[in-house]
Amino acid sequence: MMPMDLRGFKQFIIESLHLDGMTPEMIGDDQPLFGAGMGLDSVDALELVVALERRLSLKIPAHEIDRDAFTSPAAMFRFVERRLAGQAGRAG
Repeated sequence: MMPMDLRGFKQFIIESLHLDGMTPEMIGDDQPLFGAGMGLDSVDALELVVALERRLSLKIPAHEIDRDAFTSPAAMFRFVERRLAGQAGRAG
């Protein structure tokens, strides 16, 4: 299981992408990460994946990252939880 809740995950996004002046409370759970939502781009997505892999010792193959996983903070949080659960299942 991920050692954080959704609020902590939003804080992780803020810190990983250096979104100065932003707080987790300013980001809606289902707010779009890209476009008119938070305005992130593909470089930001890559930075998030790298940060997740480092922080959680998680391997996320590019072919397993789909658009749905990056629609919102909540969707990305659920995606990472599933990856961690799968990884724990293989290790145990």
